[in-house]
Amino acid sequence: MANLLDSVNQRTQLVGQNRLELLLFKLGGIQRYGINVFKVKEVLQCPPLTALPKLHPSIRGVANVRGQTISVIDMNLATGGRAIENIEERFIIITEYNRSIQGFLVGSVERIININWENILPPPSGVGRYNYLTAVTELDGSLVEILDVEKILDEISPINTEVAADVIDENIKEKAADKRILVADDSSVARKQIQRAVNALGLECDLVKDGREALDLLKEVAKTQPVIERFALMISDVEMPEMDGYTLTAEVRANPDLAALHIILHTSLSGVFNQAMVEKVGANDFIAKFDPDELASAVQKVINSD
Repeated sequence: MANLLDSVNQRTQLVGQNRLELLLFKLGGIQRYGINVFKVKEVLQCPPLTALPKLHPSIRGVANVRGQTISVIDMNLATGGRAIENIEERFIIITEYNRSIQGFLVGSVERIININWENILPPPSGVGRYNYLTAVTELDGSLVEILDVEKILDEISPINTEVAADVIDENIKEKAADKRILVADDSSVARKQIQRAVNALGLECDLVKDGREALDLLKEVAKTQPVIERFALMISDVEMPEMDGYTLTAEVRANPDLAALHIILHTSLSGVFNQAMVEKVGANDFIAKFDPDELASAVQKVINSD
């Protein structure tokens, strides 16, 4: 397992090519799940866990990993299943999401696959576990399900989405005139978080679920008016099915009718490669998820600079 992730730092060349690598795992049954390698810091056999009072039911305990205390979330419990058994024989995937580090308890970890975002599709509509999916893809004749980790974390430990009053520029709505903010994110939780922050400024959003949908909307708008007359800016996630945020940005910059649009990449992805990729594809800014004050300040800065 130690060498499974030893080349993560050399994989950044995949970013911007509408490709990613998924670490495949199982929770207990035969269903495979996937998580972006860039969000994985380490995979290890589950260490001893210490139970603490008043923890969320999905948190099996805390572990000491290299001197750091990390909450360990049972991924099966968190998505409506039964608790994973024999945890001393299971694995935890240490990840970094939304400026925090957590461990996800899983049944087994398989391998890493290289895949094109075009082959990753929105999930089927439905109830139950489908509510926890952001995307699916096919591998060896069966579906790999990509879980909405932001939704899971929001249910376990909701983050503050309120913009501080002293951050809000009371004149920003007037300065933006009739312009809107385009938001592209495959997570329903993330879209709502961004929408709340933008609405707090008195501005309205158009929400789309992936890069392809965002690009199609921009092209449609450009048929009748300059996109910068409709949208003050676009806030885009990086990880999205069909077309990722880096590829979306590159496509926008390559299209003369769209190129003037201000783009903020807003993602839970971590790593030193982010700033380099922002510059490579031509995004204007990069903000790590999720700080409502920081996002609101960035939006206001763009509008005030016009």
